[in-house]
Amino acid sequence: MGVVRHKQPLLRRFVMYWVDHVRQAFASLGELWRYPLATMMTLGVLGVSLALPSCFHVLLKNAERVESGWQNSSQITLYLRKDLPQASIDALQERILMYPEVDRVEYLSREQSLTEFREYSGFGDALDYLDSNPLPPVLIVVPDTAWRTPNGASELLGKLNNESGVEQGKLDLQWLERLQGIIKLLRHTITGIAVLLLSAVLLIVGNTLRLNILNQRSEIEVLKLVGATDSFIHRPFLYTGVWFGVIGGMLAWWLTEVMVLWSEGVVSELAGLYESQFRLAGLGLVDGLNLILLGALLGLIASWFSVHRHIRDIEPS
Repeated sequence: MGVVRHKQPLLRRFVMYWVDHVRQAFASLGELWRYPLATMMTLGVLGVSLALPSCFHVLLKNAERVESGWQNSSQITLYLRKDLPQASIDALQERILMYPEVDRVEYLSREQSLTEFREYSGFGDALDYLDSNPLPPVLIVVPDTAWRTPNGASELLGKLNNESGVEQGKLDLQWLERLQGIIKLLRHTITGIAVLLLSAVLLIVGNTLRLNILNQRSEIEVLKLVGATDSFIHRPFLYTGVWFGVIGGMLAWWLTEVMVLWSEGVVSELAGLYESQFRLAGLGLVDGLNLILLGALLGLIASWFSVHRHIRDIEPS
């Protein structure tokens, strides 16, 4: 029985500790609306400050999707000698299929190449004046997933050019290298802008809490006179900073989705010009929750520095 009496108060204190935290958390949420106009303006600035890097993140994520789709569709075109016998072509195709870097190989005969050229080039009538088919047989080589990078595909092209019967191999990766360079530049630019905007969030929350502390200076002095601990005084302000971050993150998520919906029609129209089914992707649930968590973390950090600096300077006179 003695052991039970000893554990009961400890358990009670533990439960009441967290009950007090929950009570102060919801009380601080109510305190936000003591000055509704100022609170709404602060939340609006926080939402926009978090929405801008969030929109840039969505832009970068969709650009990487485009790059991945184009990279996965890369292929090597091998133009064979026109006088190459069919048996040699079949043997060459089987030999290339044995390459570990190759996923699949498609064969186009001279007649099939002429048909495709007639269909897509727009010079069908001019081909009727030719005495013979000028196009060679073609092997279309699709690299394995691990070899669809510019360096990997170029290395594979060098091997294929050494095969007997291959007149010329073609791999146009210059556009892909340029796209990767643009995405790399975009990634570095977005990182720099995000750091500046997130720093602005820290400053906004910190300054807002500084004003709140100054407005409640007399109350803080009274609490210190009656013996309230520093952690008890700090706690409501820390929760206020967290609420600023959480609500600002939720607003930024909503603004980001609005921007995605607003841009979706234009992006779909542009994708249709390239006969693509690409659709703009939004933040998604995981990224949205991460955005709210980031806002809460920034709010907590800003409030911690502001509270510890300014409340420490307040002493009862």
